[in-house]
Amino acid sequence: MEKILEAKNISKQYPGVVALDDVSFNVYKGKVNVLVGENGAGKSTLMKILSGVERQTSGEIYLNGEKLEIFSTNDAENNSIGIIHQELNLFPNLTVHENIFMGHEILDSYKIIDTSKQIKITNELLAKLNQDINAKTSVESLRIGQQQIIEIAKALAKKTKILIMDEPSSALSKKEVSVMFDVIAELKKQEVTIIYISHKLEEIMQIGDVITILRDSKFICEELINKIDIPWITENMVGMKSFEAVNTKKVETGPKIIELKSISLKKKESEEYILENINFNSSSGEILSIYGLMGSGRTELLEIIMGLNKDFKGEIYLQNEILKPSSISKRIKDGIVLVPEDRQGQGLVQSLSILSNTLLSKISRRIKDFYLNTNLEKKIVTKAIDYLGIKVSNYNNVITSLSGGNQQKVVIAKSLETEPRLLMLDEPTRGIDIGAKQEIFYIMKKLAEKGLSIIFVSSEIKEVLAVADRVIVLAKGKINKELMGGEITEDNLVKYSQG
Repeated sequence: MEKILEAKNISKQYPGVVALDDVSFNVYKGKVNVLVGENGAGKSTLMKILSGVERQTSGEIYLNGEKLEIFSTNDAENNSIGIIHQELNLFPNLTVHENIFMGHEILDSYKIIDTSKQIKITNELLAKLNQDINAKTSVESLRIGQQQIIEIAKALAKKTKILIMDEPSSALSKKEVSVMFDVIAELKKQEVTIIYISHKLEEIMQIGDVITILRDSKFICEELINKIDIPWITENMVGMKSFEAVNTKKVETGPKIIELKSISLKKKESEEYILENINFNSSSGEILSIYGLMGSGRTELLEIIMGLNKDFKGEIYLQNEILKPSSISKRIKDGIVLVPEDRQGQGLVQSLSILSNTLLSKISRRIKDFYLNTNLEKKIVTKAIDYLGIKVSNYNNVITSLSGGNQQKVVIAKSLETEPRLLMLDEPTRGIDIGAKQEIFYIMKKLAEKGLSIIFVSSEIKEVLAVADRVIVLAKGKINKELMGGEITEDNLVKYSQG
């Protein structure tokens, strides 16, 4: 295989933190080069260096055998290196072609945007990707999978030859992932080189050509995908062969915390049901999983409980008292809290510190004679860091300095500061590595043992098997099966989720 890009002996140091320690990384031309490692291993830092967002402390980068200096994102783009971040970077209110040419618009002789030419080139790009998307369509009307394709087209419009894809499938349905894989296959035919970062090991085996593993900010190994298997990846990545089950002991549940009776929800301006006649409860001390395929109504169910959606029929009881439709803040005061799937957009404020994000949910309690009680702040945050095992050098650092797994712990810490009775987690391990997932599982178990009722949604069967005491299986908006104990198996979850 021909090397197109080489990062040699790359190190990156921040105050008090070594993010990369003498890491070398080979990128092979026209291949899908998979990069994996647990959160904090240095993947994102390395990609930021290659794409010009960060500058290495030491080490060298070579493109086609020649030394390359990357001081900015413009330098990277000028050398045909592009990146698609995990969180989509699009303007929903603008059209497809406006998004693709944002920042490098095509101008006519009068220095006016040449809309017709942008539309023409956009349609040609999308045709190359075998996508039937109109260049004049508003991005907000597209599905998430189609928006991901627009990000790819945006990179290709800049003549990108090395495309970094960071967790590109984390928000996609199975069908959308299949479409994206077809697009990647088409890109390979066009001799575009892919650097692919994912925590979904089955995807890696399907799409990758060569894999590089980082651990603890260091290079571990490089190997051809066709010579390895998933246990090999897991063992090299985190030193564990599978998720450890946290529900090994018989669960001693307490009183019933939440109960839903005959909950139904229709689509807007339609007689079609999103949820139909849902009945279940959850008790203190148990971890209840809501499992189902995309579109089964999982997230909508949590949103109804949280007060985000009031257009439902049926009744919700909190410790035997009926909950009337109310605001989210009232639900939080009642003792209900939701850790959202989108931690970046809904769970955290990116510009604030770790301390401020942790304490956002209880700012009113921090005010004393109009001023914030900084001594109390420090005590609360230090306690949360210790209790949840958040790896942080300084809690005054900006939240984005943390790895994805540690950011998720901060979201959980913020939720716990509301002193909830019911903690709901929607895809709590999305976009984090196996090691961080295991830590989140143990946190969930520890909180359940303290008496919280925990409801969580996950798309990963192995996560459900490792964590759940009981499972409600949704299919097409209905409860198809309730599973307990030995009934919680991979075969049953697959079978009953089909409807």
